[in-house]
Amino acid sequence: MKLASYKSGRDGQLYVVSNDLTKAVSAAAIAPTMQAALDEWDICAPKLAALHKDLETGNASNIENFDQNKCASPLPRAYQVADGSAYLNHVELVRKARGAEMPESFLTDPLMYQGVSDTILDPTQDIEVISEDFGIDFEGEIAVITTDVPMGVSAEDAPQYIALVMTMNDVSLRNLIPNELGKGFGFFNSKPPSAFSPAAVTPDSLGDAWDGRKFTKPLISTLNGVECGEPNCGVEMQFDFGELIAHAAKTRPLGAGAIIGSGTISNSDRNVGYSCLAEIRMIEKIESGEFKTPFMKFGDSIKIEAKDANGQSIFGTIEQKIVQYNAAAKPVKKSA
Repeated sequence: MKLASYKSGRDGQLYVVSNDLTKAVSAAAIAPTMQAALDEWDICAPKLAALHKDLETGNASNIENFDQNKCASPLPRAYQVADGSAYLNHVELVRKARGAEMPESFLTDPLMYQGVSDTILDPTQDIEVISEDFGIDFEGEIAVITTDVPMGVSAEDAPQYIALVMTMNDVSLRNLIPNELGKGFGFFNSKPPSAFSPAAVTPDSLGDAWDGRKFTKPLISTLNGVECGEPNCGVEMQFDFGELIAHAAKTRPLGAGAIIGSGTISNSDRNVGYSCLAEIRMIEKIESGEFKTPFMKFGDSIKIEAKDANGQSIFGTIEQKIVQYNAAAKPVKKSA
């Protein structure tokens, strides 16, 4: 089944969405929000699946047209966003871009950072940045939402805790990364809020697009109307989602609603293109000795989506524009 959160308050309103992303029905009678459904997933999931079946057969009440512009990300705010970097071709290229070699330990121990979880962007929301000098980049990824995961779960058992799958735009400010990582304490300022696809999909509904541990279709990234690439998510993923979840839960349990990202989808076959500008720039540097492609500018737009064998969008579309942040335009909240 496919689920979405229509914009409403801070946490959205839960909707069930048809497989072809044309129809939707409120699931408020089952759970008011996505997080509420995840908190009681064993109880809510069968009821949501029944409502999805009624929607598909036209037997649900109050069916309406699905409108992606009404969607927040599936979890408008989450208890946790932990983003991995499972595609080592990407890791190697972006490290070369800042003059760093890839340690051998990266082959066996996943990279992961704690992302922004309290202000997740809507899938069509503008990406506000203070300065173009920050080096604005997109990163096309796949992410999963978990149910409650016990501490110390094995990589073999971890996939059973995946409730939903979605796409992700992990926004990066590349020019802030080297100095920040140079402090030896990880990402913070260089990783602003990310966005996720309008719809989140249960693994069993993905068919051959899900092999039990990873998504296996291409992810298409289009910048200003020009396709950057469509690398296959199932190729060269060094650490699958079972391994990423196990890594995240090595010393702590994960609460229902935890989001785990794959990292930028990246294949060594250059013919399939790229899911971020940093890789394009690094290839340019290797081949010509200089960077040619600029990072994103104000007014640029990025579109990220995955399609099935029939060309139908699976999760809906992330489509965002880069705009300059204007603090003066923000309303000042006053206490009562």
